[in-house]
Amino acid sequence: MNNHPTFVRYIGVFLVMVASGCGGSDVEPTSADDFNEEEVLSVSLTAEEIQELGLQTMPASSGTLEMTQSFPGEVMVNQDRYVHIVPRVKGIVESVAFSEGDRVVSGEVLAILDSRELADIKSNYLASVERADIAEQIFEREQGLLDRGISSESEFLDARQNVTEAMIALRSATQKLLSLGFSESYISDLPKQPDHALVHFELTAPMSGLVLERHISQGESVDDVSDAFALADLSDVWIDLSIFQEQLDSVREGQKAIITSTGNRLSAEGQIKFLRSTLGEETRTAVARIVLDNASGRWRPGMFVNGDITVDEIEIDILVERSAIITHDGTDVVFIQEDDRFVAQPVVTDRVNDTHVEIVSGLTAGQIYVSHGAFTLKAELAKSELSDDHSH
Repeated sequence: MNNHPTFVRYIGVFLVMVASGCGGSDVEPTSADDFNEEEVLSVSLTAEEIQELGLQTMPASSGTLEMTQSFPGEVMVNQDRYVHIVPRVKGIVESVAFSEGDRVVSGEVLAILDSRELADIKSNYLASVERADIAEQIFEREQGLLDRGISSESEFLDARQNVTEAMIALRSATQKLLSLGFSESYISDLPKQPDHALVHFELTAPMSGLVLERHISQGESVDDVSDAFALADLSDVWIDLSIFQEQLDSVREGQKAIITSTGNRLSAEGQIKFLRSTLGEETRTAVARIVLDNASGRWRPGMFVNGDITVDEIEIDILVERSAIITHDGTDVVFIQEDDRFVAQPVVTDRVNDTHVEIVSGLTAGQIYVSHGAFTLKAELAKSELSDDHSH
């Protein structure tokens, strides 16, 4: 701002009181018309001075006022993308490849177990393969002998019975291996594998994600109910908001919600995907769940958050930015731009949210008002007036 004689112009003693925010009547105007027209604060600014003060203006207009309610909540792991990995056989941990915090790709080997139980299952399968092959060879031979009249029909039927039983045993042994997670191609190649591979069981990742928990160590004995790893895909997370009983009527699926972390360090917009129909026995609250994109990884499970849910949307005739309103002695004032002048216009407000205010009277659609920088403008006016007073 330049230091030459100020461009500020006040009418009456009121101009100092408005600029400094002190003094004035105890009677609050109920409409903009109740404000004394002689008590007018105005200033003329050049384009350079407007830019220097960082003032932003926009036309007053109608709009939608979103009414919100705030609810406490917590960031949760998406349970649809969360797995507990349990060995399917008993064994001794030979090696562990990953720890908590490591990222894994689907199919990667997390740990290797030496399992006597697995060796027995694989050996039984290999024996079943051999028995089935021998039984089939004997059956084919008996069928040939029967055709030539050399073998009896009873011997042929016995051979056929043995083939049937051998194939049933082979299918049973195959199903046991399939139930342990082995593929058909792995099972068919099992006869070609070295003997030491019979005891090895590879614990693999069923999906890509982050290792949240690891409960096994090398040399440890585990069984088929041991929780070895907890793995989660945190590319999105659940935001579970607590809805109290008396607030349930205003919350429903599909509503918009602004989620902010404690301390307002993180903020994101989401939509209620699920509203639990029952109340928690201890908390006596229902859960409103938002699925939030977490590609950045900054929303961490366990973080406390607040969720501002849009519970109503009201069409307003005149809606202005909340930052445009300054108060003098209980009266709300908005700076109006008239060519190169900015005039303090008293207004009457009504409903309000975090960002916007409804104007009942004092502004008309299309009037240009200072949307950002009103407090800076007021401070500059006060400083300029004090400078003028000292110069007299």
